Amino acid sequence: MNRRKKIIKKLQKKDKKANAKIHKSNKPVYVSKAEREKLAVQANSEQSSIEEEGTDSTSNKEL
Repeated sequence: MNRRKKIIKKLQKKDKKANAKIHKSNKPVYVSKAEREKLAVQANSEQSSIEEEGTDSTSNKEL
């Protein structure tokens, strides 16, 4: 019984690993706090530059 149990457990472990490999996790990739801050700063700077360009183009249209 013991030998049979060991063999079954070994095969189940192998099946579990194969199954885990097939079904990847849908969990999003972890982004550190520092990276999130960098991304936020970049997004803010891009938005501010877009707003500045937008105000320049509207003033040109008025003239």
